[in-house]
Amino acid sequence: MKYKSLKKIFLFLFLFAVVSCHNAEIKEKVKAKENLLKIIKKRGTLIATTNTNSVDYFIYKGYPMGFQLELLNAFAHYLGVKLEIIVANDIASTAGLLAVGKCDLIAENITINEHRRRIVNFTIPIFQTREVLIQRNPEKTKDEKLKNTFVIKNLSDLAGKTVYVQKNSIHFDQLQKVQEEIKQKINIIESDTNETEQLIEQVANGIIDYAVSDENFAQVNTTYFNNLDINLPIDGKQSLGWAVRQESEDFLVILNNWLSEFLTTAAYKKIYDTYYRNSRTIGIVHNELYTIKRHKISKFDAAIKKHSHMIGWDWRLLASLIYQESNFQPNLVGWSGAFGVMQMMPGTAYKFGITEKSSVADQIKGGVRLIRLLDKLLPKEITKPDERIKFTLAAYNAGFDHIMDARNLCKKYGQNPNIWTNNVEVYIRLMSKPKFYNDTAVKFGYSRGYETYRFVNEVLDRYYHYKNMVKK
Repeated sequence: MKYKSLKKIFLFLFLFAVVSCHNAEIKEKVKAKENLLKIIKKRGTLIATTNTNSVDYFIYKGYPMGFQLELLNAFAHYLGVKLEIIVANDIASTAGLLAVGKCDLIAENITINEHRRRIVNFTIPIFQTREVLIQRNPEKTKDEKLKNTFVIKNLSDLAGKTVYVQKNSIHFDQLQKVQEEIKQKINIIESDTNETEQLIEQVANGIIDYAVSDENFAQVNTTYFNNLDINLPIDGKQSLGWAVRQESEDFLVILNNWLSEFLTTAAYKKIYDTYYRNSRTIGIVHNELYTIKRHKISKFDAAIKKHSHMIGWDWRLLASLIYQESNFQPNLVGWSGAFGVMQMMPGTAYKFGITEKSSVADQIKGGVRLIRLLDKLLPKEITKPDERIKFTLAAYNAGFDHIMDARNLCKKYGQNPNIWTNNVEVYIRLMSKPKFYNDTAVKFGYSRGYETYRFVNEVLDRYYHYKNMVKK
């Protein structure tokens, strides 16, 4: 084996050792006999790392999407917990997070091999693919500068060529094997600033000539860049899967059992086809609201940023609320008569000087003024900022009076009326039942409380995704 490959493996293992020693207390907790599933259940959250690209995890028109995201959502739902995603696009960083217990699993398309089995436990294969050379097809470009190339059809023709790969990817090792096979030097450059998707785009644009990618991922990218040739395989088929810590054998059994069943379902086929076999993905990547490239959530980001300062909110939180209300549709009119991007009821909107003819910026300003009022009306006893946000979101959805009723019920039944999570949120859901909306503690009657509970959770979950991918 070449020196550089040995060096990479050593550095990978060394990273684990250094980080683990630096976080000895955490690692001891990780290695404890307590079952990881019990830890996840107790925490109420599955923590996974994944990377951002046009297949695995991205935001389009304000909506979080991605192959890995949907698989993780399905698994978290199966476990009965929430999902938390940590974005880490470098496999070494991701492995370090896993080693010290900062995440429960790595949800990426990781090539399963014996070197990596020394460090992590792999799931059963999620699918198989092969690695291919990314190059331009001169017959499919109108740019004269890009036509002075030829399509490589044999690995031996890679001799003397410069090929780019993402740093710490398996592609480096595969190209080294090709070097040994053809007995010729290939100039392999590991990029620590560009991921595979960016390298593919650079090939398409003539910035670099060659890169390497998994074939299924490359096929998706050919829908964005039709001047690419991906027909030369670098190796045979390899299995790709997720990874967990070596100490998590019991959790791995549960994960594998779930995968073995889920991968045979129509739900999985739909997920796979959506991200790997959907010709319409070209419209996503080239859209101005494809967040990875343009860091935009909506067409109204400027107004959202401007008016969010009135309430001291992160503008991405306000954007998530607006998405929840209207999907950023200015002309939307709900079944109840609520209208506009903020979906304000006509009577309420009138008090803030808003009509259906008001501009989107004014609608947002009016909605923010309502949010500010709701926050002021909330009791001062609700001191935690995060809890006040949850109560404010709930009041925006259900009305202030229903939230006060839920607080009264919560207090009556011995729970904390100043905490939303696992306290007041329980009673807002119960207020659709006669026993509770007829209770003497309730003054304003029936409420569709489950909708409010879901509203708060979905706004906050989406906000978390926005924070993952959009700058503040």
